[in-house]
Amino acid sequence: MVCNVTSLGLYGVTGYPVTAECALSNGLPAFDVVGLPDAAVKEARERVRSAVKSSGFDFPVSRITVNLAPAGRRKAGTVYDLPILVGILCAGGQLTLRNEKNSVFLGELSLDGRLRPVSGVLPMALAARRAGLTRLFVPADNAPEATLADGLEVFPVRTVAELAAHLSGEAPLSPAPVWRDDPTPVQDSDFSEVKGQEHTKRALEVAAAGGHHVLMSGSPGSGKSMMAKRLPGILPDLTRTEALACTEIYSVMGLTSKEHPMVRRRPFRAPHHTISAAGMTGGGSNPRPGEISLAHNGVLFLDELPEFHSDVLEVLRQPLEDGQTQISRVSGSVTYPSRFMLVCAMNPCKCGWYGHPSGRCTCTEQAVRRYLSRLSGPMLDRIDICVDVPALDYDELSGASAPAERSETIRARVNAARKIQTQRYGPDGPACNAQMGPRELREHCVLDEPCQQLIRGAYDRLGLTARGYDRILRVARTIADLDGAEDIAVHHLAEALQYRPPEHLRG
Repeated sequence: MVCNVTSLGLYGVTGYPVTAECALSNGLPAFDVVGLPDAAVKEARERVRSAVKSSGFDFPVSRITVNLAPAGRRKAGTVYDLPILVGILCAGGQLTLRNEKNSVFLGELSLDGRLRPVSGVLPMALAARRAGLTRLFVPADNAPEATLADGLEVFPVRTVAELAAHLSGEAPLSPAPVWRDDPTPVQDSDFSEVKGQEHTKRALEVAAAGGHHVLMSGSPGSGKSMMAKRLPGILPDLTRTEALACTEIYSVMGLTSKEHPMVRRRPFRAPHHTISAAGMTGGGSNPRPGEISLAHNGVLFLDELPEFHSDVLEVLRQPLEDGQTQISRVSGSVTYPSRFMLVCAMNPCKCGWYGHPSGRCTCTEQAVRRYLSRLSGPMLDRIDICVDVPALDYDELSGASAPAERSETIRARVNAARKIQTQRYGPDGPACNAQMGPRELREHCVLDEPCQQLIRGAYDRLGLTARGYDRILRVARTIADLDGAEDIAVHHLAEALQYRPPEHLRG
């Protein structure tokens, strides 16, 4: 007898339906799983065998063949344990699937018949909804996350015996309630804790308001990392669409939990400079997201930028332009979303003290140029805002100056600017000024004659490229939005020009 049980699989961060076809036939006892299973799927045979016996059922003494269709796609992970068990018991007549035609089963089995949580439940639940499936049976710890896919009845299952009682009608399971976000605000580090550096704070405010990429250069201890870590506190809240996109990626990586099934705040990723190119972009035989995808809709912070391997920095170039990463392997290609704000920090030289008032720098001019040459021109050209972070004097550090502005105040201005951008571009347009395309630039970044004269002179003096020119217009548009101005004025454009890479970086 053959029994078909619907389950789900993952390819990248996208789910797809999988059918576990379970057949019992005459012959010597055997248990085979086919359909391009990986090692974890093959090991399901022993987990299923033990779970069946531990749950009070008889394991069939016959030839068992399980085909995971479509057979041409590689299957990975432990998500197929439960559908294989259900299929075998139904094929042997010990269970009956009466009204479960539109039902999906997934979950990992323990040897005693309990269900353990699996990764990637949200993208699989969304795939079930797209396929017209309406009922989802998942491990109890995965139920809150699965309910984020609206339109599904999600049944939390703790044990095989509990599921069997539901299928037989003896003790029906109750659907899990839809998970609701906790309205308690998340406490972030505050910009009021940063002494001085008003120019840098202004640059980060502009970056947050328009989603622009930032490079901070300064001597050690000037506050670069401190300010970068406070940037999420002034970014706008995630929309539900953005939060679900982030949660899908984190779910695939196993970074969600039953207490926190949804990503509530914009991600902040700060990989160490020893990371590999594959760790940054993602990859593997069964491709998984990398750091740039984990930073989707958030911030990717690269501290000590020149210390990163050149191949790691260069792989960022395409995602910075396209907002996505395509990974191609022999088994196929997968595309991950990677729309992030790049925030970088670096020292001006190898010893870190070039240009410091103390004069303690020991680097020669040739050594300084060699150190800065680790950053390629094309990479710098993709950064919207470059700002020097000077060393603090004693009065600024000791707190003798006026109290610093709180993140809440800065965030209010950022939200106001983002609201202007949302109204300007509409729901189907760019999410922020940094994502403007050629059409939006022509329509919303029109320069009057004084502005054209200013940027005409700067174009040759700064050695701008076409990409650099467009980025100046985007930053100027954001500065105008922060001012609530309808058109870009000369002082908006002048401030944007100040944020281009300084001469010692360009040269």
